[in-house]
Amino acid sequence: MNDVSRETAAVDKATAVFSTRMPLAEKYAELLADDGVTRGLIGPREVPRLWERHLLNCAVLGELIEPEADVLDIGSGAGLPGLVLAIVRPDVVVTLVEPMARRTEFLTEATEALGLDNVEVLRARAEEVKPRGRADVVTSRAVAPLGKLSHWCLPLARPGGQVLAIKGASAADEIVKYAKDLKKRGAENPEVVRCGTELLDTPTTVVRMFRRN
Repeated sequence: MNDVSRETAAVDKATAVFSTRMPLAEKYAELLADDGVTRGLIGPREVPRLWERHLLNCAVLGELIEPEADVLDIGSGAGLPGLVLAIVRPDVVVTLVEPMARRTEFLTEATEALGLDNVEVLRARAEEVKPRGRADVVTSRAVAPLGKLSHWCLPLARPGGQVLAIKGASAADEIVKYAKDLKKRGAENPEVVRCGTELLDTPTTVVRMFRRN
């Protein structure tokens, strides 16, 4: 299957995932393909595979998030996965945490253009977020190795809350490599979880860990 065929199939799958929110997802995809590229937030080579590689990859993370959760998305960049989660899960409240001004400007403009009332954009580093220890879920995607990521994200989750880090093929190896760091920082039951297994040709790989009570 060529890139065009794969992306067409991905759009068909996205319709099932986003349901009535599909028009918003399509508008966000247009923003990524236009402003996202011109502002250097995503590479032009990503445009032909936006749905397969990015939007669906992030949307299925919603399988692991409880209803009406308070979500912090760390290192939001172009809004992946935070803005996608806010689109596919209108019941959750998402705070997009991003330190770079040009990225927060895009996130703010995108949020307004999409008319999302469940999103807040915060220009800050993870360690600057206040109050700490309040989020039900802390998400990230391709931000940092798991050792550093746990240092940033675990303190932001409430006791019993979860950290969901979208990772690649080395996810299991990272859990082993940083096991001592994770334990020291209060991570419980770190594990690799696959999302979208019944829908995606390449399911999303997630490291899930809970903050110790």
